[in-house]
Amino acid sequence: MQVVKKGVVIFMRRVLLLNDNWTLKKEEKIETVNLPHCYNAIDGQDGGNDYYRGTCIYSKKIELPEVSENEKLYIEFGAVNSSADVYLNGEHLSHHDGGYSKFRVNITDSLHKGSRNEEMLLEVYVNNAENNTVYPQRADFTFYGGIYRDVQLIIVPKEHFDLDYYGAPGIEVASELLGEKAVITVRTITNGNQGKVKITIDGVGSKIVEITNNVATAIFKLEHPHLWHGRKDPYLYQATAELIITDKAVDSVSTRFGIRDFHFDKEKGFYLNGSSYPLRGVSRHQDNFEVGNAITKEMQKEDMELIADMGANTIRLAHYQHDQYFYDLCDEYGMIIWAEIPYITQHMSTANENTATQLTELIVQNYNHPSIICWGLSNEITVAGVTEDIINNHYRLNALAHKLDKTRPTAMANAFMLEIDSEVLDIPDILSYNLYYGWYMGELIDNDEWFDHFHEQNPDKVIGLAEYGADANYELHSIKPEKGDYSEEYQCLYHEHMLRMFEARPYIWSTHVWNMFDFGADGRDEGGKHGLNQKGLVSIDRKVKKDAYYLYKAYLSDQPFVHVCGSRYVDRTEEVTSVKVYSNQSEIVLYVDGQEVASQTGEKIFQFEVPISDDHIITARSEAMTDVIRIRKVSEPNETYRLASASVHNWFDEPGMEYKIGYFSIQDKLGDIKQIAEGKAIVDHMMSTMRASRGDVAEAAAGNAVIEKMLEQMTLEALIKQAGDAVKPEMVVQLNQALCQLKKPE
Repeated sequence: MQVVKKGVVIFMRRVLLLNDNWTLKKEEKIETVNLPHCYNAIDGQDGGNDYYRGTCIYSKKIELPEVSENEKLYIEFGAVNSSADVYLNGEHLSHHDGGYSKFRVNITDSLHKGSRNEEMLLEVYVNNAENNTVYPQRADFTFYGGIYRDVQLIIVPKEHFDLDYYGAPGIEVASELLGEKAVITVRTITNGNQGKVKITIDGVGSKIVEITNNVATAIFKLEHPHLWHGRKDPYLYQATAELIITDKAVDSVSTRFGIRDFHFDKEKGFYLNGSSYPLRGVSRHQDNFEVGNAITKEMQKEDMELIADMGANTIRLAHYQHDQYFYDLCDEYGMIIWAEIPYITQHMSTANENTATQLTELIVQNYNHPSIICWGLSNEITVAGVTEDIINNHYRLNALAHKLDKTRPTAMANAFMLEIDSEVLDIPDILSYNLYYGWYMGELIDNDEWFDHFHEQNPDKVIGLAEYGADANYELHSIKPEKGDYSEEYQCLYHEHMLRMFEARPYIWSTHVWNMFDFGADGRDEGGKHGLNQKGLVSIDRKVKKDAYYLYKAYLSDQPFVHVCGSRYVDRTEEVTSVKVYSNQSEIVLYVDGQEVASQTGEKIFQFEVPISDDHIITARSEAMTDVIRIRKVSEPNETYRLASASVHNWFDEPGMEYKIGYFSIQDKLGDIKQIAEGKAIVDHMMSTMRASRGDVAEAAAGNAVIEKMLEQMTLEALIKQAGDAVKPEMVVQLNQALCQLKKPE
């Protein structure tokens, strides 16, 4: 805005949105689009791992408002994936690598004298093609290309709060609790040393401080501060800084912050403001159905409402920097946040500098958010093995994080195959593992045994559960769910076990379900869906809450509710069917066709056995709360409830599945089959086929010694069942017949 005082014009900061009417050129196709926008939102979710990865050109004619010679102009990009080259009137102004962070371009010097009010052509060359210098390049999610967050024109006076340092806001607030007092340090950065800075904390007071080496710092002491206390009381203060030159304010910035204290106990987990505060929540990918990462504020608010309604108190914002608006929501809703960079799956020694840049941007742009309690250095980066360069780069990143922020610890999310005595574990301050026993391999009980063993061997390390989950296609169902069937019912069994597991282990500092929402992973083709990871508790379009969502609500939410599972599992062949109810109430009464048939007292999970003979209406009630489903007795199974590859449950009752004594079959262990060259070739071909439908992470993990050792203890039959639809029925017959030609060593 422009302020006039006593005949003197004072120019203040102005911000203009530039989202409308861009021209997009993708190969030979040209169209008009509005931002936010992704140019592969559709093909990035349809499977085949063939979505567009290349360069597109966004262009827009911008007519600048009236500006003074004493003003500077910046264009701010909320995020462009993954590399951007910015041109104005054909002049190259900036290059940025990293698709999830904010960056700004100073366009002042390119505005030639006399052209400030003329129309100018802004062009952005956006490139998400594969390379070896920018992360991520291999991961289990789609790398959507485009300008998918807001673009703004920022007009500031010649003297202003800094806009050139890695997208930082120019104001930084830190607080420290000392008994009943809080010490609040507000630090501002200016682009020069002229004038003074007036710093105000609403409800606390103001101070005018000098600028030294472009920095002005004010310290406030506050008696009995109102603490930011997570979901219980997410209280926020606001700090405002004004740049004062000759007694006039010429620029202003503000930020919200919270006063809180936290620590980690190796035996009792996470503490907030001196009280035990178990962290139970979810991970979140930001994409949405058919828009990719070009999500609106309304979509982000919907995500937060769903997470909060479930009762979660923590979110791991995976695997990259999210929108500032969502971090603001986390502050407002009291979510505890793990923030991280996309240093994931595949280490590239040629991209170490990019990890440091992305970590710097993450920290300086998000320093003021009280919701964030740790900086994630990497995710499953050792999946293909530990190297000296990986170790050295993590030491560098860890030191950088502590240099930029002395108030928060660093964290890593490690793949389950990383040995628990690895040097990697000594680098960050706190740890978490991604465990998928009971889904990808092993049994559910292996999760319990793994944590018990880790805690016994590493009693001084703070350990959490960063990822765990099981894919569920909400259209698939089974009365006898098993690992690999992708049924909604198995996902429930899986999470029932996991909730019991970590409830019995209070030392686990946090647990984050993988994932809150199904998300685009174009390399996947499984579970009856293309291009999706289906581990979400909610569908990618946010329209379907899977039954497991309500299991977590029963454990985490104080909002009274009753939920009957199986609303999509209508057709049933059994004479007596199981009806499961999730609720945070202590007593459930069950009705069939309006008649009370049973009641139970208990906690969280209630299961009833109900005789069925026709169409029935099943109602669960607890006081005034009810939920209803409809089921129907049928004579033949509804085949749409099962994967095609799951149609044969007892393989050896089928033609072509005979086996001979003294010869191999799919009932033998992989390790035994691989003892002979022909057997190894058969197994390797099958494993390659399976990996091809499971995305980049499966490919990256190929050859990992720990995984190979685990797999060798499994029978081929068990592995095939666990693989779901990655191995077709006809392939199983062919495998078995080929193995039956191979004689076992004597």
